[in-house]
Amino acid sequence: MPPILNYAIHLFLAALLLVMFFAIYTRITPYNEVLLIRQGNPAAALSLGGSLIGFSMTIASSLIHTANFEQFFLWAFGAMVVQIVAYFATSHMLKMSRDHIENGNAAYGGLLGAISLSIGAINAACIS
Repeated sequence: MPPILNYAIHLFLAALLLVMFFAIYTRITPYNEVLLIRQGNPAAALSLGGSLIGFSMTIASSLIHTANFEQFFLWAFGAMVVQIVAYFATSHMLKMSRDHIENGNAAYGGLLGAISLSIGAINAACIS
């Protein structure tokens, strides 16, 4: 396969996975992150931003450590599932995440974002 085509396929799949993750994540959370961010809510921005960066680390690791785009897609998709399960586990353990995020508690949003980054880093390392 020509290198430019290989690049284009990987870039397209990576973007598709990131959009899928964003759509799924923003639907499973009990609050509307996009609306809250538009209203200037720092907690929602920190939480969503951390989850996107955490998942992007798994995409990057998958790109580096897989032989072809099929393997890349499967590993990155699996990592997406792990990231979503981690969100459910975290929100269940921390309780009241909706109230904290909707009220703009930046410390809470930062904690959720940091947990997502941590899970993403571990997830990315496991792919290697």
